[in-house]
Parts: sequence; C-alpha cells; structure tokens
Amino acid sequence: MIDSMPRPNPLLIASTANSIQATFDRHHGDSLAPFNSLNVSFSLGDKKEYVASNRRKIKQALGISSLVSARQVHGDLLLTVKEVPANDVEQDGFDALITDQRDVGLMIQHADCQAILLHDPVQSAIAAIHCGWRGSVIGIIEKTVQAMSACYRSRPEDITAAISPSLGPCCAEFINHRLELPESFLSFRERDNFFDFWQISRWQLIAAGLLTENIQTTGICTSCSPDFFSYRRAVRRGQGTTGRNCTIIALP
Repeated sequence: MIDSMPRPNPLLIASTANSIQATFDRHHGDSLAPFNSLNVSFSLGDKKEYVASNRRKIKQALGISSLVSARQVHGDLLLTVKEVPANDVEQDGFDALITDQRDVGLMIQHADCQAILLHDPVQSAIAAIHCGWRGSVIGIIEKTVQAMSACYRSRPEDITAAISPSLGPCCAEFINHRLELPESFLSFRERDNFFDFWQISRWQLIAAGLLTENIQTTGICTSCSPDFFSYRRAVRRGQGTTGRNCTIIALP
C-alpha cells in the first residue's frame, strides 16, 4: 500500500539555520523492483503514484512545501526559480537550478552523477547542479556560480558547496577517456583509466572562486554502497535500469 513504509531519513550534508541540504538513500519508499524503493524519477517506467508518494515523503521529511526538479540532459542550461510554485514543478532540459525563494526544494536526481549544492548565506541564494562527467567537461559548475553572481550578487568567496554521494575514484572508470575527457583531467587519474571526479569538482569550484574550506564532499561512492541507486552497478549486474537518488537544497 502506498505510504505504508516508514518515513525516509535524510543524510544531512550541511543543514543549518539558513539552509537545508540533504541526500536521501534508496530505502523507505513505495516503489517496487527494479526501482525499490525511494525512486524519485518519473521518467524511468516506475508507476507515477509510487514516485509521487516518494516525493511527498521527502517533502515531509524536510518540512518543505514544494519541489522543483528537471528532466536532466547532461547539458549546461540553468533554470531560475523566481517564485514558489503552488505545486511541484519538473521542467525539461535543465541541469542546474537556482533560486532565492524560501520553502522550495531544488532537487537533483542522480544515480552515480554528482549533485552539487551551493549556498550563499549572505544573499540568501541557493543552487543545485546535476554534474556527470559531461557536465564537468562543459563547465556547468562555473556557469552556475556565475549565474548566482549575476542574479543575486553572490560573491564566490561567500558560497559554500557540498558534493553528494556519487561515483567515487574507486569505480569511475573511463576506458575512452582520451576521447571523452580533456587533457586537464589527466592529473586526476588515480590508476589506469580511473578518475577522481570528486577532486575534479573541487578543482572547478575553486577555479570559480570558492574557498577550499567552504567545500564539503560526502566521500560516499554510490556504486560501492548498496544504500544508493547506481547505474554503473546495475549495468555491471546485467540489469536494464535502476531508480534515482535525490539530493535537495532549500531555504527554510
């Protein structure tokens, strides 16, 4: 029965009086296999009523009224949320979300890609970035920091960043990296064809003007941890699909 499972518990990345930042694991939702159980994506074939219930539980756990998300495409387009929606909103074609509105959660859906949360406590502005390897290559992190500066007068040195559970250097193998990744990423190669994208994101955040001490990384690999959905793990096991984790930031 929908809503019969225990409420999900957020993994708080950096919750303060000025922001809520959290990742949810894959447990305590209503979806059935292969999406079991806290799948937040409507676009994978899961039943819509299960996904809606999962999202409702997430809002209740965080104490927020609405969610804004995107059908992500590994691009660099950014959506500015200018008002709190009456209902949850999901837009096509965006991979970063920014707002200065309160009581709305910016939600990134991911299953190995990074969700990067940005918070400017001075100007009370936030951003959420979907950053896979393609996003790293096209510079979506720097573009989002620049958008916060343009829209909200955010100074990069005031912004804090948190990198969600995502594919770690233990599992981030890119056998075609010579074709896919720029030469500047080679210094982040751990061994053979494995890369540390956590450090790549830290490097890009610092290059965008953030201070080293304002950047946090959870250090949890989604492919290694059975507590999170992982596309790479699903492929390795011969499965056709998997659910999506979510990472959310909001101004309370």
